[in-house]
Amino acid sequence: MTNEAGDREQGDGRAEASAKAYKDIAKAAQDGVAEAGEAPEVVDPVDGVDPALQQAQEEAASFRDLALRAQAEAENIRRRAARDVEQAHKFALEKFAGELLPVLDSIEKAVEAAGALAEGEDTKAMAEGVSLCHRLFLDTFGKAGITPIDPHGAPFDPEQHQAMAMIDAPNAAPNSVVDVLQKGYALNGRLLRAAMVVVAKGA
Repeated sequence: MTNEAGDREQGDGRAEASAKAYKDIAKAAQDGVAEAGEAPEVVDPVDGVDPALQQAQEEAASFRDLALRAQAEAENIRRRAARDVEQAHKFALEKFAGELLPVLDSIEKAVEAAGALAEGEDTKAMAEGVSLCHRLFLDTFGKAGITPIDPHGAPFDPEQHQAMAMIDAPNAAPNSVVDVLQKGYALNGRLLRAAMVVVAKGA
């Protein structure tokens, strides 16, 4: 009886050990499957960027912006310089031309006086000479961009005309120029001297 009881106890111990080993194997298998089935960790791409590389890219973008700004500023300076040179060429003669206007006025008066003289060979030759001188003077002014302002019959323009008097003129439009006392002149569109005029009164 004693031997039989001992055999049963040993058999029960082996069975428990086998069952425990089976449970351990089953648990290990389940843990392996669980670990194999886990999703891989997602890494943010931004977190993976090298900080030095990111800083270099930001600096490159900043330098590019500065280069574009400098290029635009240089282009603006070039355009302003070209405009200033053009203006200087156009109006370099402004002072000199202004000093020549009284000379032209005197020549025009000489033309008028020569035309009023009595007919004769001497006076005719003188009138032609003065008239030729006047035409040459006007041609030279025209080549330099100097044009006369002779607004007889035109509406009064305070930008180009200087009203010396206003008179009743029934046959003229109100505020129109009825007489030009002295011609005006412009240099390449810029007023050099206003025309002195007499203006018709309004209705």
